[in-house]
Amino acid sequence: MARHLAPSSPGSLHRLLASRHYPPTSQAPPRRPLLLPKPLSAAMQLPRHGRRIVVVASAPSPSSPGTEVAEGAAWGKVSAVLFDMDGVLCNSEEPSRQAAVDVFAEMGVEVTVDDFVPFMGTGEANFLGGVARVKGVKDFNPESAKRRFFEIYLDKYAKPNSGIGFPGALELIMECKNSGLKVAVASSADRIKVDANLAAAGLPVSLFDAIVSADAFENLKPAPDIFLAASKNLGVDTNECIVIEDALAGVQAAKAAEMRCIAVTTTLEEVALQQGSPSLIRRNIGDISINDILYGGSNAHNEGAESTANSSLIGNALPESLNGATDSGLSDTKSSPISKNEGKEILQAVGFSTGNFEIWKCGDSFFLNWKAMQFASPKGLLNFLMGGNSSVFAKNEGESLSSRVQRIKKYLAEFESGGSATYVPEFPRKLDWLNTTPLQFGRDLKGRVVLLDFWTYCCINCMHVLPDLEFIEKKYKEKPFTVVGVHSAKFDNEKDLEAIRNAVLRYNITHPVVNDGDMHLWRELGVNSWPTFVIIAPNGKVLAQISGEGHRKDCFGQPIGLHMASSTAVPMR
Repeated sequence: MARHLAPSSPGSLHRLLASRHYPPTSQAPPRRPLLLPKPLSAAMQLPRHGRRIVVVASAPSPSSPGTEVAEGAAWGKVSAVLFDMDGVLCNSEEPSRQAAVDVFAEMGVEVTVDDFVPFMGTGEANFLGGVARVKGVKDFNPESAKRRFFEIYLDKYAKPNSGIGFPGALELIMECKNSGLKVAVASSADRIKVDANLAAAGLPVSLFDAIVSADAFENLKPAPDIFLAASKNLGVDTNECIVIEDALAGVQAAKAAEMRCIAVTTTLEEVALQQGSPSLIRRNIGDISINDILYGGSNAHNEGAESTANSSLIGNALPESLNGATDSGLSDTKSSPISKNEGKEILQAVGFSTGNFEIWKCGDSFFLNWKAMQFASPKGLLNFLMGGNSSVFAKNEGESLSSRVQRIKKYLAEFESGGSATYVPEFPRKLDWLNTTPLQFGRDLKGRVVLLDFWTYCCINCMHVLPDLEFIEKKYKEKPFTVVGVHSAKFDNEKDLEAIRNAVLRYNITHPVVNDGDMHLWRELGVNSWPTFVIIAPNGKVLAQISGEGHRKDCFGQPIGLHMASSTAVPMR
C-alpha cells in the first residue's frame, strides 16, 4: 500500500540551501570575470619528471550523426542561443530520474528510472506527477513531492563543482559570446535546480545574459512560453534565436516559438527527436560547432586557420608504418588531393590569373584569420604569407613514396648539421605550469624531440586535435619525445589559470601545459593561428611549423617518425 509523502517543512529546504553557495538568482545577472573551480587533485600537482609524458597528434574529430535541414545563406541571421539545461549543458537527466526514484521509494511506491523518461523536459511537477498518475498514486501532492525531490537532488546528486557539465559546454558558450551572440538558459526546471546544476557543472551564472526557469510559467514545454520569454528578455527577435535541446518537448516548444533548434541525442534517440523536426541533430553539445549555430553547418563559412589546415600544407599522408620502417614494402596507394598547381589551373580556366589567385588566396585567408592576426608578430605575418617552413614535407607531383621518404631523410640530415635553422627560445621562467614542475629546453628537454601545441581552451579545433596528440604520444612513448601544450589565450578571460586547469582536467590532458598569457613563444616563433604545432629537434632547432587539423600522418608522421627512426639524441646547442 502506498505511503503518502510527509510534507517537509519549508524551513528545512531553506536551511539546506543556506548551507550551499549558489550564484544570485536575478533574471539577468551582471557580467563578472570568468572564475572556474579548482578541482585539481593532489596527484595532478605532483612533479612528473619521473614518468615519460604521453604525447598525442592532431586530426579532425569524427563527424556527428545528424540531419542538416538548412545551410549557409538560407540559415538566416543568428543573434542569440537559448540553452536547455538538463541533458544539454548538464549531464543531469539520469541523476534527476534517480532522485525521483528515491522520492517515490519514500512513499512506498516502486518505480524505475525508465518510468520518468516520457516526462523529461516538462518541469518537475509533471515529471513527478506524470509517473504518479501512471502508477495510480492517490492524494499525490506535487508541491510536497517537488520539495522533497529538490532536497534529495541537491544533497545527493548535484553538489557544487561535482563535474556534471557536459564536455564542450563551456567552450561553446564562450565561442558564442566571442562571436557577439547573446546566451541564455531556458529550462523547464525550477530556478533552484537551475542554480544547483550550473554550480555543479562549474558554469558561472555570470556567463549568461538571462536565465529563464519554470517558476514563473503555468505552461511549460512543449508550450513555447519559456523560449518566448527568453527571447523578450534578451531583446532578440524569435527568428534570430537558436535553441539547443535534448527533449522532444523542448524541440516542439522551439518549433512553436518559431525558432530554429539543434537537438542532441544525449537523452533520446535521433528517430524520436525527428518527430519534432529540429533543424540539426548532433550527438551532444561537444559536437556542436559555432559554424553549426551561425550557418547551419555550411562548410562555406568555416573560420580559416581554426578549422582547416594551413594552405601551404598540401600533400599526401604517409602510412603509420613509417615509424622505424625501411622503404621496402611501402606502397603509395592513397589518392592525392587537388594540388596547388591543379587548383591554379582550375581558377585560370574560369578567369583568374595566377597573380590574382595568389592575391585572392592571401587576402581571403587573412580576412578569415583576422582574430589570430591581431596577435601575430612580424615573423608570424611572414610565416602566414609564406607558409612557414613546413613545405619540405609536402608531396611533389609524380613523386613516389620511397623518393619522398629519402628526400625528407636527406633534409633531416642536412638540418641537423646545418646552421641556418632557428633555435627555439627558452620558456620564460615565471610562467605557470600544469601537470609538471616548470620545464626548460636547455635542462629538462635537452636531446628530445619536442612538439609544442599552441592552443586555447575556447578553440573547438584545438579540442579536435587532442585525439591525434594522444595517438602520437602513445606511439612514441618509448622514444625521447615530449608534447608541451602552450596555452596562448585569444581573449583576456582565457588567461585565467583556473579556467585552463579546469579544461585540462575536463579533457584529460596529461602532457605538460604552460600558461603563456603574454604569448611570448607565440610571437618569438611567429605563430599566427590556433591550433599550431611547432616541432623542435633534439639540437634545439625548429624542425617544422604546422597549422590546423588533420596532420596525424602527413605532418606529424613525417618529421617526427623519420627523425625517431633515423637519429639519436643530439645535445641542445
